Amino acid sequence: MIDVLPGGLTARHPVEGDHPQVLAVLDEWWGGLKGAAGVLERSLLLPRLYFQHFTTTSFLVEREGVQVGGRQGDGGDVAAFLVGFLSQTELDAAYVHFVGVDPRLHGQGIGRALYRAFFALARSHGRRYVHCITSPQNTASQSFHTRLGFTASGVKPDYDGPGLDRVTFSIDLAAR
Repeated sequence: MIDVLPGGLTARHPVEGDHPQVLAVLDEWWGGLKGAAGVLERSLLLPRLYFQHFTTTSFLVEREGVQVGGRQGDGGDVAAFLVGFLSQTELDAAYVHFVGVDPRLHGQGIGRALYRAFFALARSHGRRYVHCITSPQNTASQSFHTRLGFTASGVKPDYDGPGLDRVTFSIDLAAR
């Protein structure tokens, strides 16, 4: 699935039982970005339905041998995740909805590996473009996506509703 991960990490597609563990890391990993409003916003952006209906186009990275609850998908130690899907309306596009990597693992190529796996999956389904968004305050995300080759828009005011400004990103997989 993803074979270029640092030692001790494995990747798989998520299952519904992974939802609580992923939600549990969001606040810590985002370091309080945007305060209490950011905490609520992140949890609302990642409802359980993504872990029910988009599992074959999403990825979860875990630390090997670390599991709570005794079985896969029931509380493994989450190291990173990517939730993505194939667009139903733009048949040449795919969309990365939410990505996170444990900050203690930043700089080890895990985010890049997740995106490469998603790009390969998108290509295998005939998709040419991948889109995603981030908040203007998340400058680390903006820098990361630019380094991957995404083209960024300017800030789009009220993109996701009043006061929810966003920066959009697109990449043409055929140009890579």
